[in-house]
Amino acid sequence: MSLLEVRHLIVEFPHRRGLLRALDDVSFSIAPGEILGVVGESGAGKSLTGAAIIGLLEPPGRVAGGQILLEGQRIDQLSGEAMRQVRGRRIGAIFQDPLTSLNPLYSIGRQLIETIQTHLKLSHAQARQRAIELLQDTGIPAAEQRLEHYPHQFSGGMRQRVVIALALAAEPRLIVADEPTTALDVSIQAQIIQLLQRVCRERGAAVMLITHDMGVIAETCDRVAVMYAGRIAEIGPVHEVIHQPAHPYTAGLMAAIPDMEHDREQLAQIDGAMPRLGAIPRGCAFNPRCPQAFERCRIERPDLLPAGATQAACWLHAGAGGTA
Repeated sequence: MSLLEVRHLIVEFPHRRGLLRALDDVSFSIAPGEILGVVGESGAGKSLTGAAIIGLLEPPGRVAGGQILLEGQRIDQLSGEAMRQVRGRRIGAIFQDPLTSLNPLYSIGRQLIETIQTHLKLSHAQARQRAIELLQDTGIPAAEQRLEHYPHQFSGGMRQRVVIALALAAEPRLIVADEPTTALDVSIQAQIIQLLQRVCRERGAAVMLITHDMGVIAETCDRVAVMYAGRIAEIGPVHEVIHQPAHPYTAGLMAAIPDMEHDREQLAQIDGAMPRLGAIPRGCAFNPRCPQAFERCRIERPDLLPAGATQAACWLHAGAGGTA
């Protein structure tokens, strides 16, 4: 059974010319103990999908259609107060900049203890002990002494560990991690990735890892969803998507990654740019940039179609109906 299930999710923003559809018919699921990577260019809708799931869409954005289910319970229609109870207790969030998640005026210990006591029925002493254990679990040395320190007294990598400790404070079933390693150097990135994998393995939590880094995806995830212009272009097991991409956009992303084993004078690039929300082309949104586009791509928008071990929103996989 899926721990998280997103069904035909639509997110819209009102605009002076009408409604802009930022997410259009996004569907996927994550099983307990699984890490799903979500990757794509800036503006593809990765972070917006995460924000919709944790109930932190910036107004006037709103969920205009579809369903979000957590352990079988629909959460997209919950009131603000009910969603606050879900967020933290059942869903943990890790953001790119740890300083946006930490209050600079409060010690790390106070923030952890307050979070724990908000969601779990523990005494102050029990919550304090749990805070120490969380800091130890996330690799922060001298955890008991560091409880009294403030965010500015930690390095960037250590602050991100504190944010992960906060996200794990109430033992959530789902963790949404939005670019958790982007601002960190490579060695710290590897430690954070290992930490997320351990949490997933030991606690049976599901992790949605949002990133633009295919290297992080390859090292961390079980499956990957590639997003483009507010839709999923391809979804499937990481190894298959990386080594046998079924969508021309995925193939373009993979060709643009430097290869240490082969000399190449020039990296491949995808011509053009992601379309603006108000100017998404008819048919497949990728068709103006696609080297394999044909007439049907310019007229009719494809849904996800079986493409070997993955699914791809591309008419190249439509059998006789998609002949170029």
